[in-house]
Amino acid sequence: TAESNKLSTKIAQEKAASAKLKEEVATLQGELAAMAKARAEADKLRAEEKAAFEKNSAEMKQGIEGVKMALKVLKEYYAKEDKSHDAAEGSASGIIGLLEVCESDFTKGLTEMVAAEEAASSEYESTTKENEIEKTTKTQDVKYKTKEFTSLDKKAGELSKDREGEQSELDAVNDYLKSLEKKCTYKVESK
Repeated sequence: TAESNKLSTKIAQEKAASAKLKEEVATLQGELAAMAKARAEADKLRAEEKAAFEKNSAEMKQGIEGVKMALKVLKEYYAKEDKSHDAAEGSASGIIGLLEVCESDFTKGLTEMVAAEEAASSEYESTTKENEIEKTTKTQDVKYKTKEFTSLDKKAGELSKDREGEQSELDAVNDYLKSLEKKCTYKVESK
């Protein structure tokens, strides 16, 4: 009886440990699924950001080139020795000054766009690497915990067979004990 009870306790412990590991594996698998979903969303967002940067930076570069071309044309035009346009020279310097400010603003805007793109790209890469490490860790945890709970389930099955053998032996001993009691117990006959 003691051996059967001992085996029952061990079986219960193995099953409890296995159930806990199965729960942990389910939690880890849920976290891995959430990570995969978040990764897909981050990839999509990053692709959209990069496409927007490429489009906007190309437009900004075209704008800068257009302003530079206008400045060149105006400077060449007003740099001529021909004095027929002396009266317009004052307004020309104002327009040239305005175009130089535009060029400076466009260049500053492009520089800011490039810096923002580099920061976003760097952050994305960093986050991706961290997530890969976390994913690998959780995947390994799932692998080892699955192996462990499979081993515990197998051990619990083996212990159950052992307990069945012990219970069978106990039942046989109890039956034999009852038969001995019938033979050895003195009964008073009724009259």
